Amino acid sequence: MAAIWALGQQAWAQDDARITVETTLDDFHLAASEGDGKRYFSLFSDDAVFHGTDITERWTKAEFQEYALPHFGDGHGWTYIPQTRNTYISEDGNTAWFDETLLNDNFGLTRGTGVLVLTDSGWKIAQYHLTLPVPNNLIRNLVTMIEEQEQE
Repeated sequence: MAAIWALGQQAWAQDDARITVETTLDDFHLAASEGDGKRYFSLFSDDAVFHGTDITERWTKAEFQEYALPHFGDGHGWTYIPQTRNTYISEDGNTAWFDETLLNDNFGLTRGTGVLVLTDSGWKIAQYHLTLPVPNNLIRNLVTMIEEQEQE
């Protein structure tokens, strides 16, 4: 009976962690939409990495702050509205990973994936990767366009 109780406790802890992780991600997107750079970057771990849609966009937290804070300076940022999300918690409860689809006015449907770590001050985003999903039947044309641009 104790083993069943322990499994139930672990499942509840996983559910609580999942809810907290998803709340952190929702706040991350809301802070960006509101242009609240201080809150937005407080949700990153100190050693976080952000991967943007362009192949050159691999930023440490400090590099991403340098890029993004001027965009937030007027109280506006960028809006990505979560549509779906899958969230997973490690067995030890200290790491989470996710994938989500997001709607953006300029890019349409995008995908975000990443990892969060549990710190003394709560869940922090250690890695975020924003991508533009491309239908398979368009890949070859897109690759050709990218190759042509790189040759310019």
